[in-house]
Amino acid sequence: MLAAAGAALLAVATMPGAQAQDSVKIGLILPMTGGQSSTGKQIDNAVKLYMKQHGDTVAGKKIEILLKDDGTVPDNTKRAAQELIVNDKVNVIAGFGITPSALAAAPLATQAKVPEVVMAAGTSIITERSPYIVRTSFTLGQSSIIIGDWAAKNGIKKVATLTSDYAPGNDALKFFKDHFTAAGGEIVEEVKVPLANPDFAPFLQRMKDAKPDAMFVFVPAGQGGTFMKQYAERGLDKSGIKVIGPGDVMDDDLLNSMGDAALGAVTAHLYSAAHPSQMNKDFVAAYKKAYGQRPGFMAVGGYDGIHLIYEALKKTGGKADGDSLIAAMKGMKWESPRGPISIDPETRDIVQNIYIRKVEKVDGELYNVEFATFEAVKDPGKTKK
Repeated sequence: MLAAAGAALLAVATMPGAQAQDSVKIGLILPMTGGQSSTGKQIDNAVKLYMKQHGDTVAGKKIEILLKDDGTVPDNTKRAAQELIVNDKVNVIAGFGITPSALAAAPLATQAKVPEVVMAAGTSIITERSPYIVRTSFTLGQSSIIIGDWAAKNGIKKVATLTSDYAPGNDALKFFKDHFTAAGGEIVEEVKVPLANPDFAPFLQRMKDAKPDAMFVFVPAGQGGTFMKQYAERGLDKSGIKVIGPGDVMDDDLLNSMGDAALGAVTAHLYSAAHPSQMNKDFVAAYKKAYGQRPGFMAVGGYDGIHLIYEALKKTGGKADGDSLIAAMKGMKWESPRGPISIDPETRDIVQNIYIRKVEKVDGELYNVEFATFEAVKDPGKTKK
């Protein structure tokens, strides 16, 4: 009798969808170790914070997070995504610290019809690789065109560029260069640095020798501290060569450790811990209280990513199949700690304000202080197609 009951229970437990009825599983694939670990930690922290604030039940479903560390190795990402989809039967995969990781998971998302919520990676093409991809982070084009236009209008005539040699770096360079040169600016030196463990020093010497008015810099979040240390060691902070670029290089997560060499750097970006809205002040205070440090833009990508999943589930009444969730996510609008954002229903990419900011000292700490706003910026990589 007991054996029969056990067999019946086993049959129920192994029925497709039996688990899915009362819970929604989210597979979070992040770089928790390696050179991009600050990205993974910020996103993981932000997801935990959001769930602490909003509870772990939505539309009658318990939310379960399954965290996997891919160490920014795309083969690891693919393996993790496969395990999560096939073995753990997750309803959503999310995270993705770098572009190659997001791309590695894309065919699996399509095949399994599982939404892939990109909370970090920033190359334009990502959302085109699967109809199940939605992005809550940014694209490099959004910031790079705006800093290109700003530089040309603000007396910067000659620029040397230093960008990481992978897809986001190429996007940042292309969009900046197109806008800056179209407005009459000149690129006097162009350097690409390896993504893994870069030594910036020899490249910085070339920058210095080129005598530009400014250096356009893109390095991924987590590498800005190393870059600014070597920038100061080579005396570039004393040479009058300004640092400009998208905001990744001046990530709030690391800004205070950069020292006074960072003062005066002007970047265009989606988020600053100094963003003056009440919602952001509350977000920064809660994050600092929970984790002892300020959040950066990667934390906001994670916070908004989990918000999007929660709101989509509310909209579907708890239906967690991929097609229902993606349909619910398209066109969604909300107020984020970064400002007003929405998901473009055509491209499934984020539409957001981009702010121009300058590094200043506020109460003895370094902050990216916003001084200009460009509203509702779409990804220029898609608006031109």
